[in-house]
Amino acid sequence: MDSNSPAIPMVPPSWRVAWLAAVPVALCLLVMALPTLGHSQALAYRALYLVANALWVPALVVMQRWLWRNSVALWPSILALLAATYAMSLANSALGVALALVMGLPIPMPFPWWQLLSGLDGCWLALIAFCAAHAMIGHYAALKEEQRRLGQAELAAREAELRALRYQLHPHFLFNALNGVSALVAEKRDDDARTMIAQLGTFLRATLDGHSHEVPLAEELALTETYLSIEKARLGERLQLQWNVGAGVLDAIVPALLLQPLVENAIRHGIARRSTPGRIGIDIAARGDRLSLQVRNDGADVVMEDSREGDALGQSNVRERLARLYPERHHFSAMETASGYKVTIEIPLLRPVVAPVAA
Repeated sequence: MDSNSPAIPMVPPSWRVAWLAAVPVALCLLVMALPTLGHSQALAYRALYLVANALWVPALVVMQRWLWRNSVALWPSILALLAATYAMSLANSALGVALALVMGLPIPMPFPWWQLLSGLDGCWLALIAFCAAHAMIGHYAALKEEQRRLGQAELAAREAELRALRYQLHPHFLFNALNGVSALVAEKRDDDARTMIAQLGTFLRATLDGHSHEVPLAEELALTETYLSIEKARLGERLQLQWNVGAGVLDAIVPALLLQPLVENAIRHGIARRSTPGRIGIDIAARGDRLSLQVRNDGADVVMEDSREGDALGQSNVRERLARLYPERHHFSAMETASGYKVTIEIPLLRPVVAPVAA
C-alpha cells in the first residue's frame, strides 16, 4: 500500500464486546477481595475500588473507540491510555481517603498527599488489564467482521462472474437458433419455423427468468429437452436422441445451463454435418458421492470448412463455471472417439436442503 495513503480507521466493535472484556477483570478483583472477608475496613476499600473501576470502564471504552476510529498509532495510544488509567487510579486513591473520613478512621493532619501515590498498583493494573483485554477482543471482533465482509465481497464477485458466464451463452445460442429459423423459412417449412420460434421463446423465457446458478437436475433436463425440441424442428429425423438417466438423481443439484451448450456443440459439429441420421447420447448416473454426466455424439460424415470455435466457447464456459462452483471437486474431459465426440463431467452429488417441519 502507498505510504502516503491515509490509514483506514478501524470500526469499533459493539459495546457488548467492552463488557465482555470487563468480566475477567472484575472476577480477578473479586478473587483479590476474598482474603478481606471478615475485615470490614479492608472489604470496604476493595468494594470501593471495584465500583470505581466499573464506573471508569465506560470512559475508557469511549477513549479507546475514539483512538481506533481516528487510527491513532499504537505507541501514542498506549501512552494515552497509561496516562488516563494512572489518573483514574489517583482518583481511586483519593476516594479511599474520602471513605476513611466517612468511616471515621484516624487520618494524620495535615494530610500527606504524597501517600495517594501508594497502593496504586492494584487499581492501575486492573484498569490496564481491562484496556488490554478490550483491545484484544475488539481487534479480534474487528478481524472477524472484516473477514465476513471480505467473504461477502468475494461471494459477490463470484456471483457476478458466474452470471456473466451464464449469460455469455445466450447470444451464441440465439445466433444459431435464428439461423435455424432463417433456414426453415428459406426451405418454406413455415410450420416448422413457427414451432421453432414458439419453442425458442419458451426456452429464452426459462433461461432469462432463472436467477440461481444451481438447479435440480430435473429442471435442467426439462430445459435441455426444450432446446432439443427446437433443434428437432430444424433437423427432423436427422437428430436421434438416447437418454440414460439413472435412478434417484432427478433431485440432484447441478449448474444451470450445464447440458445445453454441450448438446448444442454436439449438434453443430456432429449431427448437423451428417447426411444421414446421427445420435446424441446423454448418460447421467450417481457413482457414490459423485454425479457423472456424459454427452456423446456421432461424428460428421460431411467435410465442412468451419472450425470448432463455438465448441471451444461452450466447453470453456462450462469448464470455468465448474471451476468456480466446485473448485478442486470436479472433473471435466472432452475427447474424440472412434464414432464421434464425448464430454464427461463429474461433480459432487448434492441434494437440496430440506428445512425441518415444525411440530
